[in-house]
Amino acid sequence: VQLQASGGGLVQAGGSLRLSCAASGRTFSTFSSNAMGWFRQAPGKEREFVAAISGSGGVTYYADSVKGRFTISRDNAKNTVYLQMNSLKPEDTAVYYCAARAGSVRATTTLNSYDYWGQGTQVTVSS
Repeated sequence: VQLQASGGGLVQAGGSLRLSCAASGRTFSTFSSNAMGWFRQAPGKEREFVAAISGSGGVTYYADSVKGRFTISRDNAKNTVYLQMNSLKPEDTAVYYCAARAGSVRATTTLNSYDYWGQGTQVTVSS
């Protein structure tokens, strides 16, 4: 089981980035069976919810701090989930982690509901 996150980097405030998370392994043989989420952790802070998407992609949730700026999506044919981040702010600077629920299509904002985690990708937004 592997979740490989990519797409992070350094961007100026107001800019955009798109994160990707590719899932592989037996657990993800039917990727649409797994709800997915993105979380982030800034230095000295706890990991926090960013966005989540149901197995079919029909239900999404967002943290209030990113609503209207970030969009989560998924391509089940490619076993990949995306996070499009627009209008980035310095306070968005963090390590971003993708996460998967094992055998549940239901999206949730709760960190402890996710069973598998990627390695994280750094997003740095300069002012």
